[in-house]
Amino acid sequence: MRLIYSLVFLVGFSTSVFSQNQETYLKKVSDTILNTSRTLKVSDPFNTEKTMLKLFPGKIFHNSDKSTFINWICKTCKTQGYPDANEMDGDQLFPYTEGVTTRILENIDYSDSKGNQFKLLFFNHSAGDEDGLQVSRFTGGLMGLAKFAKNGNLWEMKSFQPAITAFGSFSQSPKPKLIQIGEDQYAFTIRHSNGGPGAPYYGYLYLIAGFEGKYQSIMVVDYYSLSNSPNSEWSSSYNVVTDNGKKFFRDFIITTTGSYKKAKNTEDDYEVGVPEEIAAMAKTKKEFDFVIEKRFSFKGKKYTLAGKPVVKFSKIK
Repeated sequence: MRLIYSLVFLVGFSTSVFSQNQETYLKKVSDTILNTSRTLKVSDPFNTEKTMLKLFPGKIFHNSDKSTFINWICKTCKTQGYPDANEMDGDQLFPYTEGVTTRILENIDYSDSKGNQFKLLFFNHSAGDEDGLQVSRFTGGLMGLAKFAKNGNLWEMKSFQPAITAFGSFSQSPKPKLIQIGEDQYAFTIRHSNGGPGAPYYGYLYLIAGFEGKYQSIMVVDYYSLSNSPNSEWSSSYNVVTDNGKKFFRDFIITTTGSYKKAKNTEDDYEVGVPEEIAAMAKTKKEFDFVIEKRFSFKGKKYTLAGKPVVKFSKIK
């Protein structure tokens, strides 16, 4: 009986200490902060750090390594699943029950053809940590964004998505890149890449755009790159087609350039997965260079492969 009471005391004591420790670095916030219909106006010049604190009013920390992050926890928020491009442990349930660490990921400015000015403020969420640590190789950083439009001396928030998708590794999303895909129609790309320790890193290209009232992934290109492999490597680039008369959701040309060399099948040099366009050649030849050109067109709700890819081989052995 004494043992049972002792265990109950220890469990209660450790839970109490954990809760107190949380309170030293996590600030409780209301579930209203995740309301996508929130309104926010900030004065010009736009201050990213102050704006982030308005969006996520937690405790702000400035580390000695010059990194800045905000820690917060929401006890009343309803969690929702968001895809993780790593696809290892299923969707990420956000906001995290152990608290959230939020960082500024990127701040992109652009203007439309009429001279209207906009800002895309991107942020990265990871599990709440007192020191802002970002861990787990196959856990992506959960990316969200807020879009602002300039109106006189104010920046007005026009769109707010606290979370979209998780990309990258060690809870850190790669930075997005702005791209114009139509007449005054802008989207952004994310290059996601990951792999095990000492293993090849496969890269994927994601295109995320505003569609059906929210930002979402509308194109994924696999085998976009390969790095950290002793025998093969490739990289890709994209180009938006502007000469086919499409006003919105213009076509993409993806060009992949690389080299293949058959592996020695040792512990450190083993065969890698290859794009299907060169798979047959890889079975019969020891090494070669290649260029693959693919065209993607928007159909329905996604971009899909249009036509047959064009493949060129050289230096075949």
